[in-house]
Parts: sequence; C-alpha cells; structure tokens
Amino acid sequence: MSTPVAATPGREIANIAIPVSLEFVFILLLNFINQIVVGALGAVAVASVGLVNSLNLIPTFTLGALGASAAILVARAYGAKREKELNTVVSSALIVGFVISCLVAIPLVFFPAEILRACGASADVLKEGPIYMAVLSLSLPFAVLAEIFSGILRSADHARSPMVATIITTVLNTPIAIILVFGWFGIPAMGIVGAAWATLIICIIKAAVMAYQTYGLYRIAGWETPGSWVSWKLVLVPLFVLGIPLALTTIFWTSGNFIYNIIAQQISNDALAVLQIFGSLEAVFFVASLGLMSAVTALAGRAVGAGDGALAQAWIAKIKRVGVYTGIAFGVLFAGSAFAVPTLFPEIGPAVLIPVTVAIFLNAAIQFVKVRIALLGAAILPSGDDVKGVVIGDFIAPFLVGVPITIALAFFTPLGIYGLFIGRTIEEFFKVFFFSWRERRIQWQAVADKHFKPEELPDDPTTGIIHVP
Repeated sequence: MSTPVAATPGREIANIAIPVSLEFVFILLLNFINQIVVGALGAVAVASVGLVNSLNLIPTFTLGALGASAAILVARAYGAKREKELNTVVSSALIVGFVISCLVAIPLVFFPAEILRACGASADVLKEGPIYMAVLSLSLPFAVLAEIFSGILRSADHARSPMVATIITTVLNTPIAIILVFGWFGIPAMGIVGAAWATLIICIIKAAVMAYQTYGLYRIAGWETPGSWVSWKLVLVPLFVLGIPLALTTIFWTSGNFIYNIIAQQISNDALAVLQIFGSLEAVFFVASLGLMSAVTALAGRAVGAGDGALAQAWIAKIKRVGVYTGIAFGVLFAGSAFAVPTLFPEIGPAVLIPVTVAIFLNAAIQFVKVRIALLGAAILPSGDDVKGVVIGDFIAPFLVGVPITIALAFFTPLGIYGLFIGRTIEEFFKVFFFSWRERRIQWQAVADKHFKPEELPDDPTTGIIHVP
C-alpha cells in the first residue's frame, strides 16, 4: 500500500517538525518582543496586555481547531491522492472559519469594557484594556485564516511555507509595533493600543502570504466549493466531527489559562505581571518542540489515509521518542533564560523578578512532560479518532484538578503566586497520565481501515508514504 523512498524516517520527521517549530518560535519571539516593548510602559501596561491577550486566546485557539481538523483531513486526502476531496475540504474550512470568526469578533469589538469588567479586570486595567481589546479583536478572522492555511500547507508536504510567512511578518512586526507604541516619524504615540494595531496589520499580511502559497505558488489546492447541500454535508460533517471536539478542548484549555490569569489578578497586579512574563518566556522554549505535533498529523495522517495502521503507529512511536529528547534539551535552555530576565525586563522589581525565576526553574524541570501532553492531546489522540478522550482530559485537568488546588494554595495558604504554579504543575501530571491511558486504547489498523477508500485511489498506487524501518 505504500512505497519506500530514499529519505530516512528521521529526515522526514525533521523536514516537517523543524520548520514548524521554527515557525512557532518566531511567533512567540514576536509576542515576546511585543511584551518587551509594552513592558517599557510599566507593570500596569504589561498586566493589561496580558489579561486581554489571555482572553483573546480563547476564540483564536478555539476557532483555530478548524485548522487542526482540516490538517488531519487534508493529510488523509493527500496520502490517498483524493484531489477533489482535498480541494473541497480546504475551501470549506476557509469559508466556515472566516464567517464564524467574524461573528465571534463582533461582541469583542463593541463591548470590550463590559467583557473585561465581567472577567474581574482591575480599575487600572480597565483604563486602557478595552480599546486594546477592541482593536486586537479585529485581527481574529485573519488569525484564524492563517491557522487554517498553516495546517493545510504542513499536511500537503510544504511545512516550510508557514515558517517563511511567519519570518516575513516577524521582521515587519517589531518596527511597526515600536513606531505605533512610541510614536515615531510623525505618528502620534498610541501606547498599548499601537501594539494591537501592529498585530492586526501583521495578521492580514500573514494570511495573504499563505493564501498565495496555497493557491498560487504551490497550487496545493484549487478553489472548489461543494456543489450541493449533500456535498456540503459530506465535507462539513467530518470537518466538524473532528473540529468541534478539538474546539471544546481548546475552550477548556484557554479558559483554564484565563482563569489562572484571573486568579493572578486577584492576588495582585505584580502576580499577573509574573504570569505574563513567565508565560512569554516559557512559550518560546516550549513551542520549539511543537513541530512534532504537525509531524504526527501529517505522517500518521497520510499513513491512515493509505490504509496502513502499522505505519501510523510506527511513526508515532518514533516521534514520541524524539519528543522526550527535545523536551529535556529545551527545558535546560529554558532554565538558563532565568538569568536573562533582569536584562530583558529592567523595569520590574524583586516582587516580580523572584517569582518569575522560581516559576522558570520549576517548569523547566517538567518540560518533557508538557511536550508529551501536547503530542498526545493535540495530535496523537485526534489522529486516532479519540477526540472524546482529549475533551474529557482537557476538562477534568484544569477545572477539577488544577484550578481548585490553585485556589486553595494561593488564597488559603501563604504561598500566593507560588501556589498557582504548584497547582498548574499538578494539573500537568494528571493530564499526561490520563492521555497516555487513552492512547493505549487506540487500535491503529482499525482507524486506518475506517478511513481507507481504495476505490478512490488512482491507477498508480504510489502515496508518498515513507516506511519506518
């Protein structure tokens, strides 16, 4: 069912994982640079931007689940060479993603103050946070389009293309943000709102570049929408069967993350600043391993599409081993970043600096655990049709384990912000054990048999799948 080719398994994984990881690193570096730019305006500015950004992650990541869903379906169609199916999946995902994200953005744009107040924002945050949130929310539809395009490009063997688009926008973002925040070249200083306008501009450019890569440069897909309601149903049902549970898990994850921000805000503005600075640094090193998720989605997905369950399972086993190594390596680098915090954030005092340093060392020690969670929850279980397990785990872990423990430690013991980080660590260990248990239940050949459609294969059975020795 599949034909060996010259590339080694390790190189094939690297060809997907390294560009994707670099893309994530550039995205986080972009956000981190913005954090430094805003940090020059003081702790309240950092807290305001951090609270709004954590809220903005909920719709962005939730709707981005359509990108993950489309990536899995595109990988299966690409592996089995079903061109028409690939075209209609891509077009439908883009249309649905743009329309839904526009609808979601409306209340965020027009009622930002009310939303932030309901979320427990302090009086200081409510001074500048609402206008920042209103402008930032305008970027939501374009961010969702970019996420969908990214998944499509990676699954269709063009993992470097999203990285190129991200590099272009990263290079442009920093000067645009500085100009708008501080007011250069005759442009009035906008403060933190300038950072939001910079994000909007960059999201539009990034979506446009990826659209050109998909439809123009590489011609991965043609614009082909389903021609009838029955055809729409055939495309949308599998898209949403995967997408809705993935969206639910994202809602649980981002909502849990937002609750942690609210808890930090209730402790103090300094505690919220601690969480934002730590989170920005952690993300840079954590996402360096996340290209492995796309490797699972693409390689296992193509194997499933070609009907080879054993090959899918072999890819996953190899990628998990690589994840352990990258988690340990980047955890060490993350720990080393603690020594750079005073230089990167010279305006913060000991009340912020000391907890940030403790949090970095604690989380660097369990970096490999977080990488395993990401592989299982965002790639392996969904690719194995066990999105139910992801939903259950992502609900129980924060809301029944992490958050209750955090509240108890942060408010009913002297630990304060340290209790928050302990609670989150306990949540991570629960999640990795639960997801690992669910993975052992997957029968990969049964999954492959379910999605293999031999009658749709062309006369040439070559699928581009690489055998793992």
